[in-house]
Amino acid sequence: MINQDTIGKIMDTARIEEVVGDFVPLKKRGSSLIGNCPFHNEKTPSFHVSVAKGIYKCFGCGKGGDSVHFIMDHEKYSYPEALKYLANKYNIEVEEIAQSPQNIEAQNARESLYIVSEYAANYFANELWTGEEGRAIGLSYFKERGFREDIVKKFQLGYSPDVWDALIQSSVAAGHKEDYLERTGLAIRNDKGKLYDRFRGRVMFPIHNFTGRIIGFGGRTLKTDKNVPKYVNSPESEIYHKSNVLYGLFHAKKAIRDADNCYLVEGYADVLSVHQAGIENVVASSGTSLTTEQIRLIGRFTQNVTILYDGDAAGIKASLRGLDMILEEGLNVKVVLFPDGHDPDSYMHHVGSGEFKKYIENTRKDFILYKASILLKEAGTDPIKRAGIIRDIVESIAKIPDDIKASVFIRECSGLLQIEERTLLSELNKIRAAKFKKSSNTNNAQSQQFQNPYQDGPPDNLFENPDPGAALAPEAAPDNDQIQEREIVRLLLAFGHELVNWDKIDNMYIGSFIMQNLSDVTFEDALCKRIIDIYREEIENGHLPVANQFIKSEDREIQDLAITLSTSPYTLSDNWYNKHQIYVRDETVNLKATILGGIFHLKKRKVDRMLLSLLQEIKTEEDSTNQEILMQRYSFIKGVEKEISKFLGSVILK
Repeated sequence: MINQDTIGKIMDTARIEEVVGDFVPLKKRGSSLIGNCPFHNEKTPSFHVSVAKGIYKCFGCGKGGDSVHFIMDHEKYSYPEALKYLANKYNIEVEEIAQSPQNIEAQNARESLYIVSEYAANYFANELWTGEEGRAIGLSYFKERGFREDIVKKFQLGYSPDVWDALIQSSVAAGHKEDYLERTGLAIRNDKGKLYDRFRGRVMFPIHNFTGRIIGFGGRTLKTDKNVPKYVNSPESEIYHKSNVLYGLFHAKKAIRDADNCYLVEGYADVLSVHQAGIENVVASSGTSLTTEQIRLIGRFTQNVTILYDGDAAGIKASLRGLDMILEEGLNVKVVLFPDGHDPDSYMHHVGSGEFKKYIENTRKDFILYKASILLKEAGTDPIKRAGIIRDIVESIAKIPDDIKASVFIRECSGLLQIEERTLLSELNKIRAAKFKKSSNTNNAQSQQFQNPYQDGPPDNLFENPDPGAALAPEAAPDNDQIQEREIVRLLLAFGHELVNWDKIDNMYIGSFIMQNLSDVTFEDALCKRIIDIYREEIENGHLPVANQFIKSEDREIQDLAITLSTSPYTLSDNWYNKHQIYVRDETVNLKATILGGIFHLKKRKVDRMLLSLLQEIKTEEDSTNQEILMQRYSFIKGVEKEISKFLGSVILK
């Protein structure tokens, strides 16, 4: 367990904008930083980072927290793992205190998968550089492929000996459990229960996650036996989900952001070659066809993708499939087609780094030109095939969510395909209409699953008024006062530490003033009540709580609510006054009205519900004496309500 002093040092040192900025490109907006949320798919930023408060909040999916919780949510780390990640980022030495064996085992179960993967990577790298078989076969292979030593070391390439259980024996001897080797896919158990190495006799490509931890491997055989698969990849595990991973992203993310462009290739060797050519903003979708999750991962760093796929027929078809998926996510796509069947790896080694860079810059085409030239070449002069290709191209354009971009591509396509622009627009509208209709039918089908309790008409007594006098009764209040209670909590967090300087009230903190004026009010929302109880207890002990006490609470429910109430998706633009001479009052201008408004709105809700309850009692009470007592109580509370309403400016029915 990490001791409290170390936790405090980590929390004080970690800067939310730096921690989040490693994963999400942020832009300044008002007093906040904004970006696209990494926790759900969005094209309009709703993810806010408050540097002053040290918190993040997404107003789309609701996620929020501090630096530690961001790492926990993003990397699926436990609390201690997230703290250690931040400690490593800021070079803070972690001091730990002893824990029970049960706690250690529970916390280390997932961590052990990372540790054994790291051990395997080091083992494979060591075998490559120092093992007799590794140097003779693995290192020779990489050198023959033209990879420099610095690239081999940077990507932690290695070699797995052609022995049934070399890694298993080494790992067990180092204290690692066979269970973890099996759960990460480094080892496989056969039908007889015997464990053996998955990657034996292969050169190894470790796969890093977003933060640089090793989560899986790709292994390439150097044997010519056609019965042996060329590549073997790690299976899905608790720490490795291939559809959410891009090979090379850990090494490329800064370069992608700096260049505002991502080069997308197909394999491990392609990433190494392009990287060696000095183009570091390159990733690969290895081990799987390009997925929506991978595209969204790229979209967090740039809106521009350049595809560098193989020049053979299979590579071309793969690129066309990937193009449409990328377009649907709103990214801009260009394509580079390599000559004579070359792929990025072979072409870089064929012409050298300098010529490789020039070729990419000079030959990359917009996807429309690329797709049209490839498909029209296939169709030749056949009018039926050409019509089908034109429709295919328009279908791709229809996937672009931005109407302006789509219209530009229609115009380009018109000239390229020698067909009138209005004809293409008509086809585009047909495709979009069909897509909309299909989407609407799906939504209707889903909505029909929910049964309307009044589908055969309302019950006969739905609109009957059982009591003619009830028309004068106050309108039934909603079931709870959560909105008003949360407003009180918001005011305490925002202004509780400020001093009151109002008429007849001086040298009193707003927090104390609010609690004093609500001493007779019971909070019904369980979470609000917990916060209010903590606030009241702190004041009774002579301490005035501050917002950070709740924002950084170990109770995640309290923390989430405190963050939600302390942040807003809206920022008032200076243009209201600077350009339009419109002055918008801030709630702090008349803080007295803001605070009293919050207090009296809550009290009015409570009073309205009391009146409603009393009316029900009066109606059901048969004893005249008791009924008179209830009427007197109702009259008194009605007078209280009138005074509250007078302050709030409400209209009372008499």
